[in-house]
Amino acid sequence: MQRFPSIKKNTEFRRIYKEGRKKSFRSILMFTDNNGLDHNRIGISISHREGNSVVRHTFTRRMREIFRIYDKQSVQGKDIIVVARNRAGSLSFDELKEEYRQLLSLHKLI
Repeated sequence: MQRFPSIKKNTEFRRIYKEGRKKSFRSILMFTDNNGLDHNRIGISISHREGNSVVRHTFTRRMREIFRIYDKQSVQGKDIIVVARNRAGSLSFDELKEEYRQLLSLHKLI
């Protein structure tokens, strides 16, 4: 089984925060940058202030699934960081999916 294409290292997060493009839409902030690979990778960041561990992990699982859904139809070779903002942990799956799609279109990735 193949590993999920995620960004793990703090140095990679800092590089994308510094050099990447930033767009926001209501409850989600998205940073994108080129990664030099033939596939996309995602990093997810949610603060402890957004809720307990159940809320944070639910948000993370939902964002991974949304990334998986839109990955094949989006431009490849990008690093994407999704940062949860106020009340993002309380959004439904469909609301998160719509916000993610809006951000992809703002970044011109779909």
